[in-house]
Amino acid sequence: MKFLTFVAIIGVIWLVGLFAFADRVRGYTPAAEPARADAIVALTGPSAERVNAAIRLLEQDKGQRVLISGVNREVRRQELRALTPGSSKLFNCCVDLGFEAEDTIGNAQEIAAWADAKGYDSLIVVTSDYHMPRALTEIRAASPGLELSPYAVETPSLDNSRWWRAAVTARRMTLEYLKYLAALGRALVGGGEYQRPGAEPVGEAA
Repeated sequence: MKFLTFVAIIGVIWLVGLFAFADRVRGYTPAAEPARADAIVALTGPSAERVNAAIRLLEQDKGQRVLISGVNREVRRQELRALTPGSSKLFNCCVDLGFEAEDTIGNAQEIAAWADAKGYDSLIVVTSDYHMPRALTEIRAASPGLELSPYAVETPSLDNSRWWRAAVTARRMTLEYLKYLAALGRALVGGGEYQRPGAEPVGEAA
């Protein structure tokens, strides 16, 4: 009986945490106008909107440069530029591409290496609303000294206080919550911090 009570309590805590997480996700959008930072980073995702948002911030002089982290190795620079509205000149001069990251942990390491190589202390982080809590957690774990400002891209299907009623949105929110808890656990035990090897800047623009 005590074991079942314990399991029930854990289940309730987990469920409360899930709804608190969902509320936090919805709170990221619409994104507030960010203060200027040293630079901007965009974590690639299922659409080009994250990259587009980062380029718009660059055009507004919200940072010196942009890093697009997690670019598919098969994507050429000119192909990515063609999908991005705005000045080609600005894209050519001030956008770096990172090809090493394959997941959010890799994004965090890539961003930490790039920021360290460039000497940046503050970043605007651009990613989807549901992905933002985990992205911030992983980046802070990789580079604790960085000042991070979130700039979330809204996921239309999650713009609903009853997200749990649809299987697709409930699954997305629940899976992201589980991934966030894992990231939080790694951060609490001190895992994931970027080790400075004195390497060359990541994804330097040609």
